[in-house]
Amino acid sequence: MAFTREQRHVVVASFLGWTLDAFDFFLMVFMLKDIARDFGTEVTRVTLAILLTLALRPIGALLFGRIADRFGRRPTLMVNVLLYSALEFASGFAPGLWSLLAIRALFGVAMGGEWGVGSALAMESIPVRSRGLISGLLQAGYPTGYLLASAVFGLLYDRIGWRGMFMVGIAPALLVLYIRRNVPESPAWGAARTAERTGLTRSIRREWKLALYTVVLMTCFNSFSHGTQDLYPTFLLVQRGFSTHTVSLIAITYNVGAILGGLAFGAFSERIGRRRAIALAALLALPVLPLWAFSTTAVSLAIGAFLMQVAVQGAWGVVPAHLNELSPGELRATFPGLVYQLGNLIAAGNGTFQAAFAKAHGGNYALSLALLTGTVAVLIAVVVSVGPERLGTSMAVGGTE
Repeated sequence: MAFTREQRHVVVASFLGWTLDAFDFFLMVFMLKDIARDFGTEVTRVTLAILLTLALRPIGALLFGRIADRFGRRPTLMVNVLLYSALEFASGFAPGLWSLLAIRALFGVAMGGEWGVGSALAMESIPVRSRGLISGLLQAGYPTGYLLASAVFGLLYDRIGWRGMFMVGIAPALLVLYIRRNVPESPAWGAARTAERTGLTRSIRREWKLALYTVVLMTCFNSFSHGTQDLYPTFLLVQRGFSTHTVSLIAITYNVGAILGGLAFGAFSERIGRRRAIALAALLALPVLPLWAFSTTAVSLAIGAFLMQVAVQGAWGVVPAHLNELSPGELRATFPGLVYQLGNLIAAGNGTFQAAFAKAHGGNYALSLALLTGTVAVLIAVVVSVGPERLGTSMAVGGTE
C-alpha cells in the first residue's frame, strides 16, 4: 500500500503525538505509591490525579477540536503537544498533593485535544483502503507510550525518583519541530476552508442519537482500557510484591501485546467490518481473565497481561477509523475526540473505584480488576452490535456527508 511522502509524515506525526501524550500520562501510574508516601497520604487519594486528568479531557477535546475545525489540524496539534509537555514538566515541581492535582487537571485539558485532532488529520490525509491499518497504527500509539513509560520507569526511576520522571516528560515538545517542518495541513480541511460550516449546537442536535450512542460506547471502551492498565502496576507492586524491574518487564511485555493487537484488529476490520472486529476482540478478553488477574508467578502474569492487552487494544485499534467514519464531516476534529473524552469523563472514576474496592476487600486488586474488565468486555460487544457502521465513507469536510 503506497503512501506519498506527505502522507507518511502525517501518519508519523499523528502516531507520535498520541504516543508521547500517552507516555506522559502513563508515567504517573507507576508512581502512585511513592507520591502517596512523600505527600503523607494514601494511594486512593493520589488516584484522584488520574481521575481529574481523565475528567478534564472532554474540555480539551471540545476546545481544541473547535479550534482545529476552524483554523486547521496542523497548528492545533503543535499547540497541543507543547501544552501537555510543559504541564508534565511542571508536575515535577508540585509542592503538595493539591497543587499536583491542579496541574494534572490542566494536563487533562491539553491531553484531551490531541487524539481528535491527530486522528482527523490522519484519516483525512490517507487513502480510504488504508484506514483500518492506520487506525490500528494510530491507536497502537497509546500502548507504545505506555511501553516507553514502562522502560523509562525501569531504567531511571530508582535514580531520579518521581519528580525526575515528570521532568523527563518535557521531551515530547521536540515533536513540534518535526510537525512544523514536515507535516502538511489536511487536504480535506484545506479544500473546505471557504465552505459554509454548520454550528456545533446545530450539528449535535441533528446527530443527538449518534452522539449519545458513541458516548455510551466510549464509556465502555475507556473503562476497558483504564480498568486494565491504570492500577495493574500497583497490583503487581502491592499485591504480588514484585520489584520495580519485574513490574517494568511485565508492563513492556503487555504493551507489546497491545501494539500487536491494535495493528491486527485495525487491519482485520477492513475485511470483516468495524463492529465485528471490535466485538471479537473484546470477547477474547474473557477467557484470559483468570491468567491475567489470578496468576501468582511473574511469567504467567506476563503471558496473561500480554493476551489481555491484545484483546483490549485490539478492540481499540478499530476506534479511530470507526469514530471518524461515523462523524459529521464538518465536525471531524471535534466530534470523535469529544465523544471519546466524554466517555473518559464518565469512566474517570475507575481507578479510584478499583482502588477503594480492593482496599475494602483486604487489598484484593486482582478481584477488582477482573470484575470490572469482564463486565465491560461484554458491554462493549453488546453495545457495538446494535450501533451503526459507515465503513469506507467519504471524509469530506464542510457539510453533512
